[in-house]
Amino acid sequence: MFRSLRNRNYRLFAIGGVISNVGGWMQRTAQDWLVLDLTNGSATALGLTTALQFLPLMLFGLWGGVLADRYPKRQLLMVAQSLMGMLALTMGLLVVTGHAQVWHVYVMAFTLGLISCVEVPTRQSFVVEMVGRQDLPNAIALNASSFNLARVVGPAVAGVLIFALGGTGPMFLLNGLSFGAVLGGMALMRASELTTPEPVPRAKGQLRDGLRYVLGRPDLLMPILLVAFVSLFTQAFSMSIALMARQVFGAGASSFGLASSMFAVGALGGALLAARRARPSRKLLIGGAVSFGLFQIVTGLAPWYPFYLLFLIPAGIALITVNTAANTSVQLASSPEMRGRVMGIYVLVMTGGAPMGAPLLGWISELGGPRTGVVIGGVLTLVGVGAAIMLTKMLSRRSHATVRGVLAAAGRA
Repeated sequence: MFRSLRNRNYRLFAIGGVISNVGGWMQRTAQDWLVLDLTNGSATALGLTTALQFLPLMLFGLWGGVLADRYPKRQLLMVAQSLMGMLALTMGLLVVTGHAQVWHVYVMAFTLGLISCVEVPTRQSFVVEMVGRQDLPNAIALNASSFNLARVVGPAVAGVLIFALGGTGPMFLLNGLSFGAVLGGMALMRASELTTPEPVPRAKGQLRDGLRYVLGRPDLLMPILLVAFVSLFTQAFSMSIALMARQVFGAGASSFGLASSMFAVGALGGALLAARRARPSRKLLIGGAVSFGLFQIVTGLAPWYPFYLLFLIPAGIALITVNTAANTSVQLASSPEMRGRVMGIYVLVMTGGAPMGAPLLGWISELGGPRTGVVIGGVLTLVGVGAAIMLTKMLSRRSHATVRGVLAAAGRA
């Protein structure tokens, strides 16, 4: 389960990642609290902050993948992590000194999103350079485990410290300092043990080349399309936990926190299970997506709160199975010189669906109630799985027909 940790470079990367992920979730919790503090509880301001942080990934994420192929990934990551750490420290100082205003948070969120356009695809595609193709599935699953463990621990620690220290400023400062663990780990890596491809020279049309590359490869197109459809309703399902707990089951704040933790525990368990697999199959990928859709429907129909909590665990397992299997499949199928651009496309479809799916299911939930929104989300997820399979077959046939046409024309020539 932990075989990738035998690799010294990945061990340094993973240790830094755990510390930084906890710091990141502490900052996310503090950021939400700070926005509500500065705006007298404005939900609109909170939504705008989240939108500003994800908007750059939707607009510029593909170009981030191009940069990941064009420059050495370890150096690019160190620059990006340094900038993110400086942002956190600056925001922390503004809060601690009493000068923070809501527009500062907006600027920080948008700038963080811009840096993430480069950092996320670079970090994703750097993993294989540390562990190689054989241990890549295990390393991706361990990264998901680290993220979900931090998702459980970070907000809880932040809640305690915000109360104990009397404000959100220290959370930003602690997160800024946590980047030192990542930077230190990458600085101590042995460059001779990295499998580093030659950077792709700057040229016109590299973004189009990446898109054509994916469209012409069914083994890449299938997981990317599947993630695109599933991610449309993933964020809406996470949001529905609060609605179900409060409006359907009449649960208080502590019980809502338990529901969120149960889903996160399921995701953590799913990531650890994924770490035991040598390589994900297409059946596993499709089966995980179908299972997530079915468990969405089951949770929406749960008659009692204990049953609802119980069904959240397999829903978390199914979702993380889809994410880790798709990520691994895409990276293993990509050539080294294209991996950054492919991961840029992958990150775009994974994050770009939420702004469309979440408002749709939110509107349905307002009209028909939270149960209706969750059940319809599950049904649409299942429809999306079918659509991904059919689109992959259709585009593959078209691609093969084009290739046959070119070969026939060459033969006539």
